[in-house]
Amino acid sequence: MPDLALLNQRFGIPDVLAFVSGPGGLPVAEIENGLATASVCLLGGHVLGFQPHGQLPVLWMSQRSDFELGQPIRGGIPVCWPWFGAHPTDPDKPSHGFARRCLWDVRETTVTDDGATCLRLALPVDDTTQALWPQPFSLDLTITVGKALTVSLKMRNEGAIPVTHTCALHSYFAVSGIEQVAIRGLDGATFIDTVGPQPSKRGKQDGAVTFAEETDRVYLDTASECFIDDPGLGRTIRVAKRGSRSTVVWNPWIAKSVRMEDFGDDEYPGMLCVETTNAADDAVTLAPGGEHELTTILSVQPIG
Repeated sequence: MPDLALLNQRFGIPDVLAFVSGPGGLPVAEIENGLATASVCLLGGHVLGFQPHGQLPVLWMSQRSDFELGQPIRGGIPVCWPWFGAHPTDPDKPSHGFARRCLWDVRETTVTDDGATCLRLALPVDDTTQALWPQPFSLDLTITVGKALTVSLKMRNEGAIPVTHTCALHSYFAVSGIEQVAIRGLDGATFIDTVGPQPSKRGKQDGAVTFAEETDRVYLDTASECFIDDPGLGRTIRVAKRGSRSTVVWNPWIAKSVRMEDFGDDEYPGMLCVETTNAADDAVTLAPGGEHELTTILSVQPIG
């Protein structure tokens, strides 16, 4: 576990950013500036919370989440890399890759001209990562906390052959009630529906996305921003993105919530996921020395 005193000495920003012992004793960067507050766990480079001043919390966290080394955190913004979902050929490898299960290194902290706070992390390459992903790589995560939250994941292929990966910034959002919200921005998009007796069946979105049952869809070939309209909270969450060709929408509903050990049985009405991804048909292939950056930008505005 990293030394908090050393982290604060090297990277702390007085009255703005401090490294503390968080849930489960994990190292967490607590950020508070003139625009917003946020917390980022170094396990997984995981954004746990984001709240612009004068607004309610934007992200959702499960009260039953694990906070243990080597285990993923439920809620916030998990980093899924270098594969999204199950590994394409080896079912024994961890779901959604290994980036969300590893401790990340702190590389830099800065304050921007407009008062936002930037935290840059890097995923260390070690025996564990090489056993799961032998291709040479570098992976950086930059989190910028301002009036909006910007999270950017940059991969570089450090090897001598092309490499293909899938990835996601798997954002969980807090909502007033799942049956009252709607997601705009995906009308007309083709999706893969992974729920039901015919998993991986395809369909086309008609109008806004609404919820009345378990939902798990990969919307393909879409770079559009999405808007989560929440009349109960009187707000719209804007989910903009770059470097992403697919969007995943998820809510586990009743039965799946009961099956998940790190998810409360009655928590599903208060959350949904709109994930900035490159998945399924939209995998990314990088030539030697090639780079790819996946970015999500989250902001809040009054509904209407």
